[in-house]
Amino acid sequence: MSLSKQIAKHFREIYFGGNWTCSNLKDNLTALTWQQVTTKVHSFNTIAVLVYHTHYYVKVTLKVLEGEALNAKDEFSFNIPPVQSQNDWEILLHEVWTEAEKFAGLIEALPESKLWESFSDEKYGTYYRNLHGIIEHAHYHLGQISLIRKIILEQNSVEN
Repeated sequence: MSLSKQIAKHFREIYFGGNWTCSNLKDNLTALTWQQVTTKVHSFNTIAVLVYHTHYYVKVTLKVLEGEALNAKDEFSFNIPPVQSQNDWEILLHEVWTEAEKFAGLIEALPESKLWESFSDEKYGTYYRNLHGIIEHAHYHLGQISLIRKIILEQNSVEN
């Protein structure tokens, strides 16, 4: 299997399952309600905010893989559109799953030599570094999502 296909596989596993941690975004998010994902726990970001933030970097990197210029600012990575209904939440999830699969497909198609080229601008390092950074970032926030989800589900079971 080529290195590009290995990276795509690793990315898919964090979103859809099959990784070493036996934890992924889809399993952690699919059964949650919009009220749960917008519930504030302590001073943490909400699950919805973390999903949007995590996926923001996939979304902007996807555009680069499609041949567009990098157009991103970290300060925008928390600008989630309001999630005020189950439909809003499901629309966000649909976008996340669809774009994640498209992203993985474009990674698979990258010639290995492209992995060692500068990503958009030399100051950002190589494609390899950025793709792995996105995977590491997703794992980091998956851990947060998983813990916040557990707290919310425990609170819900106590209330019922």
